[in-house]
Amino acid sequence: MILAIDIGNTRIKSAVFENDKLVEFLVFENFELEKKIILFLKKYPSIHKMVVASVGKLDKKDLDFLPNTLSVEWINSNYAFPFINKYATPTTLGVDRMILASGAVLQFPNQNRLVIDAGTCITYDFINDKDEYWGGAISAGLQMRYNALNNFTSKLPLLTPKYPQDFIGNSTQESLHSGVLNGILYEIEGFINQYQKQYSKFTIILTGGDAVFLAKRLKNTIFANSNFLLESLNHTYQYKIKND
Repeated sequence: MILAIDIGNTRIKSAVFENDKLVEFLVFENFELEKKIILFLKKYPSIHKMVVASVGKLDKKDLDFLPNTLSVEWINSNYAFPFINKYATPTTLGVDRMILASGAVLQFPNQNRLVIDAGTCITYDFINDKDEYWGGAISAGLQMRYNALNNFTSKLPLLTPKYPQDFIGNSTQESLHSGVLNGILYEIEGFINQYQKQYSKFTIILTGGDAVFLAKRLKNTIFANSNFLLESLNHTYQYKIKND
């Protein structure tokens, strides 16, 4: 069994895999790392490998509590990925985006892919049918937009995401919901339409913490999977084993 760990900007996502089957999924705060991993290891004593990817603040010494019997595999920008990196500044490309691209290549072969990760930020990553990664876009995520409207004004309230009752907001709160939610939906639809005009045989993958919330209102046909990054971590590791 494999324990996959994704250290994000705000939270840690983890999953236990037996071969390619996701057995258990858990999200927790950064300070709970040691406690949660120890619980996983007690519950699943057959875990022999932990695969880790981090865009957050985590150092290898933070895992000193792990038993010597557990092997840790760190996935970074120098890892063996199943695509050709055409990014102009490859050393600045986040490992999370590389793992998502890897998962898209391995799960959806021989086609153009657009991976949209709706998390703290919204990232767009394009990999063509020749398995060439070209880049994409980065914009503010759902909660970040609500936070910004509150932080940079004196009177706008801080709200939690909610679908507006109508396109036309008839109160300040409804106007905020309409602006944030419809703004994100128009942005995503706009990017999808732009890519679809240029490329055929297209697969769109929507993932991240807000994937399910947003997928309900998107018009385009997408593959929505909030666990796609963790699954891609496992697939990327399995890919390396098979090609060593």
